[in-house]
Amino acid sequence: MTSDSPMPSPPFPSPDNAALRVVVGNAIASVRNGEASVEEAILHAAVHGWYEGHIQGEDECTGCDFRGGLPKKSNRG
Repeated sequence: MTSDSPMPSPPFPSPDNAALRVVVGNAIASVRNGEASVEEAILHAAVHGWYEGHIQGEDECTGCDFRGGLPKKSNRG
């Protein structure tokens, strides 16, 4: 699934992030096989998706705490 709309600000992972695909696939599978309710699967995917976005942001900008040009602990406002 792809979208032409811009992605929100980090810590959201990019849509082509392989780890995000695994997280979403696991959530779908857990609902289909009865291991989790839809609500549980969404919560699990949201938490793990956020974490993967955080990791991706740190990898892309080692001096930043998010994907962007500001150094850690700077005012984003």
